Amino acid sequence: MVSTLLHLRFPFSFFLMPVYLFALGVSPNFDESQIAWTFFIIHFLLYPASNGYNSYFDKDEKSIGGLKNPPPVNRSLYYTSLALDALAIGLAWVKISFLLAVMIFIFGVVSKAYSHPSIRLKKYPIIGWLTVGLFQGFFSFLMSYVGINHFGIENLMHTKILMPAMLASIMLLGSYPMTQIYQHEEDAKHGDQTLSMMLGIRGTFIFVQIVFVFAVLGFVLYFNSFYSGEYSAEFVLAFSPAALFFIRWLLRAWNNSAEANFSNTMWLNFISSFCLNGFFVYFFLANTHVWQYL
Repeated sequence: MVSTLLHLRFPFSFFLMPVYLFALGVSPNFDESQIAWTFFIIHFLLYPASNGYNSYFDKDEKSIGGLKNPPPVNRSLYYTSLALDALAIGLAWVKISFLLAVMIFIFGVVSKAYSHPSIRLKKYPIIGWLTVGLFQGFFSFLMSYVGINHFGIENLMHTKILMPAMLASIMLLGSYPMTQIYQHEEDAKHGDQTLSMMLGIRGTFIFVQIVFVFAVLGFVLYFNSFYSGEYSAEFVLAFSPAALFFIRWLLRAWNNSAEANFSNTMWLNFISSFCLNGFFVYFFLANTHVWQYL
């Protein structure tokens, strides 16, 4: 039971929370119930189910995202992950909408295709990278937006919504290779060829740096186009601690590959998630003027 709970990696959802909070920040039709149920379904059911399913088939013996010393997996993890998936779909349908339930189902199917040995998208460097970036970014943003606002598909077809969904994907496409940088040996043992393995340690740092620059420029363009230049400046300021840590880590790891380790990866994830979560909470409060009523 302890092993199963650890492999569900509930705290890891913190690293994916900026996508949900960004969707909340641009939401025009939310209420407390929709916010709470959508958050619970995605972060406490769907994401842990995906984590557990992935862990069950990976059977990692060394550090994985959010878990430094993973214990051996057992069959209960497999069934628990499926049960959480089913519960997420059912609650989404009952509490929010059929569309959200369908999106939850699609996310779960793709997540299983990513991990299951008969398909295992994870073993293909480009396909695996794109799968994670698109579904944990673009698709998860739209999924969160649908749940928070109780909207249909027709409400998603606007530049003001599709652009931040794409920006969420760009951020994930940049950050995901960094989560692979310390797992080259473990991934090779499983026969997986990740993007980070293909790029190498130095190449991963360079690639991620380039993607993050484009992501920040995209956020600046978005806030300038649909909100105000103040949000652009505040976003850059909020993201700067993560950028500074990344540059410092790059300089240390450039000539010492041992620095490309689990600890530094988790610190980067924590700092960037903390900063982005804080900014998007602020953006939500400022944009909706909620604090006038607090």
